[in-house]
Amino acid sequence: MARPVLEMRSISKTFPGVKALSEVSLTVAAGEVHAVCGENGAGKSTLMKVLSGVYPHGGYEGEIYFEGTPCRFRDIRASEQRGIVIIHQELALVPYLSIAENIFLGNEHATRGVIDWHRTLAHAADLLRQVGLDESPHTRIADLGVGKQQLVEIAKALAKKVKLLILDEPTAALNDEDSRKLLGLILELKARGISCILISHKLNEIARVADAVTVLRDGRTIETLAIGPGGVSEERIIRGMVGRDLEHRYPERTPRIGEVAFEIEDWSVRHPIDHRRKVVDGVSLNVRRGEIVGIAGLMGAGRTELAMSVFGRSYGRWTGGRVRLDGREIRTRTVPEAIGHGIAYVTEDRKQLGLDLGADISRNISLSALGKVARRGWVDRHEEARIAESFRRTMNIKAPSVFAETGKLSGGNQQKVVLSKWIFADPEVLILDEPTRGIDIGAKAEIYTVVAQLAAQGKAVLVISSELPELLGLCDRIYTMAAGRITGEVGRADATQESLMRLMTMSAASPDKQV
Repeated sequence: MARPVLEMRSISKTFPGVKALSEVSLTVAAGEVHAVCGENGAGKSTLMKVLSGVYPHGGYEGEIYFEGTPCRFRDIRASEQRGIVIIHQELALVPYLSIAENIFLGNEHATRGVIDWHRTLAHAADLLRQVGLDESPHTRIADLGVGKQQLVEIAKALAKKVKLLILDEPTAALNDEDSRKLLGLILELKARGISCILISHKLNEIARVADAVTVLRDGRTIETLAIGPGGVSEERIIRGMVGRDLEHRYPERTPRIGEVAFEIEDWSVRHPIDHRRKVVDGVSLNVRRGEIVGIAGLMGAGRTELAMSVFGRSYGRWTGGRVRLDGREIRTRTVPEAIGHGIAYVTEDRKQLGLDLGADISRNISLSALGKVARRGWVDRHEEARIAESFRRTMNIKAPSVFAETGKLSGGNQQKVVLSKWIFADPEVLILDEPTRGIDIGAKAEIYTVVAQLAAQGKAVLVISSELPELLGLCDRIYTMAAGRITGEVGRADATQESLMRLMTMSAASPDKQV
């Protein structure tokens, strides 16, 4: 085995009332891609923040050795000076600065306080070539997609002469093509001798690029497994993560499908800025009571734009179309109007649009239906807390109490709060946009069970997901979208990843239907 480049020995970290890490150890070999897995709240991100100096020496117990010497980082800058660079799931780029300005922000090429722009732009162009990004260094970050922004972050790390690159859920917000490019770049960096720690919930990606995986559970190291030819099965890793076998990741169900409950007919929406551009073009679909219907499509297909525009016209410029509930045409011109008709929308962006991160769990759960907990215009906090506690137990939200700040919960538990908020509103139609993005396999299984239970109650459920196995495992029917139009409709018995991908990439002008 190659010599270790990193050793973290018996790391413990405590927050008020919570022991986040307990005697955790991690060893990464030189030139190795080492994955770290665990459920949300297992301690993965906390461990990486200890390593990168976000939590400085003295704020934790244990020892860190890098390249054989002890490290006592006081801040992020100190760890970066040793060649340890972390790229967080939420990218730390300034949107209205250029690529070059972002790459060297805080690390400028300057003489006596004056930036050498010729050297800056030339160096930035070289770094962009190294990461395979064909963009001008002058391009603003705001004009790049998330996949390209990830590459800028890696270029920024290379500018700091990175020796150990930490990637926290790097593909969580990427489409399949951008994910493949990023994983390929990780392997290129490995070939150049750069070690990498990869935090990911996507076990297929770990199997593709990692040499070893360390599993954390409840703030403790469970095991480290070598990944080689014949490798470690996903089931083996899952068992370590959740402490049990997940024989059925998707709940077994016998759907009892009723009459059509929700219909969208000939729905069209233009871009909010460029009004000449149609982002949703004549979309028609329906969902029956007790049915789970999926929408598959590549990035930019118009899935989220469709959902947001139907839910109170929250996106773009509506140009036509109708919405029907139980055969009766309804208006959904505003969010309150959509909610009033029994439509709920779980956004793909829970942090920005789905939750008030500064408020506690109980307040977030009641937000969609405050009238249920109000008396004469005043919110009854006792009733609000009672209802929230009921959801905390039934949804298995891991928090000390319903008065815990929502922003301090793990991603999976935040998602359960979002779902609780909309279930409390008692909708007839539930639109779920990327409902399991960025959460662990155990929390995914729990959310799938909740979705199945809602369908069993006769709700109409529409699921948008970029994960085709998720749609295949959960849905009774699947629509495909491309370029803002429906390109196909496939029944559960006929749906495969190959058939869906063919429909997702075909011309939107020639829709196919297989039901």
